[in-house]
Amino acid sequence: MVSAVTPIPRLMSTEEWRTRCDLAACYRLVDLYGWSDLINTRITARVPGQHNHFLINAYGLLFEEVTASSLVKIDADGNKVEPSDVALNKGGFALPSAVHQARPGVACVIHTHSVGSCTVSMQKDGLLPLNQHALQIIGDIAYHDYEGTGRDAGEVKRFLADLGGRNILVLRNHGLFVVGPSVGDAFIATYRMERACAMQLAFQQSGAQFNPIGETVVRAAYAKKRDNESAKLEWAALLRKLDRVDPSYKN
Repeated sequence: MVSAVTPIPRLMSTEEWRTRCDLAACYRLVDLYGWSDLINTRITARVPGQHNHFLINAYGLLFEEVTASSLVKIDADGNKVEPSDVALNKGGFALPSAVHQARPGVACVIHTHSVGSCTVSMQKDGLLPLNQHALQIIGDIAYHDYEGTGRDAGEVKRFLADLGGRNILVLRNHGLFVVGPSVGDAFIATYRMERACAMQLAFQQSGAQFNPIGETVVRAAYAKKRDNESAKLEWAALLRKLDRVDPSYKN
C-alpha cells in the first residue's frame, strides 16, 4: 500500500515509491526482530522499470532510522544516480550488485549478521534437518566459504557459483545472504532461516537427545521448491504490524 504519511515525490513513479516503502519497512523489521548490526550490513532492492538502478540505505543510519525518502538510488557500480550528500558503503554493494546482475529475477538482497545465523554459519554442517521449520527451507540453502573482507573478481565468481539458483546463502563464519523476487519474499525467507537457526541453537544448548525425522521426509524436503504464496500474506501482515508500531518508515 502506498504511504499516506508522505505524498509520492514529484517525478517518481508509484511503483518506485511502493518499493521504497517496502524496503524501508524491511530495514525496520530486520531491526525489530533483532537481526541488525549497528550501521553494518545492508538491504538492496531493484527499482521497478529501471533494471540497472537500485535502492540502498544511507551509510551511517541505524536500520530503525531508515525511511522511504532516505534511501539512495545507485547504479550497478554503486554510483549515485541522483545528487545526494549522504555517505554510501559502496564496497558493500559489490556482491549484491553481482547477484542483481546475474539473476534478473532477484528484486531484493538481504545481508545480515545475526547471532543465530552467524553461529550456525560457524558449524561445519550448517543448518540441520532438525524440525519442520528447517525442512521448509533446507532445500533452498547454499554455502560459501569465508574469504575475508575482499571482494575481488575471483571471489565474486565463486560466490555466484555457490549461490546458483538458490535463495539463501550461508556465508560461512560470517552470516546470511538472502535473495527474493520481491522485498517481502526476501524478508520472509530470512525470517524462516533465522527461526530455524534459533531452534537449532536452542536444541543444541539443551543437551537433549535428538528424535530424528524420517529419512524419506528429509530427502523430500531437500528436493522441495519453496512456496511463496504464504509469503505474500505474511508480508502484508507484517506491514500492518509495522504501521501500528511506527509508520514513520513511509516518510
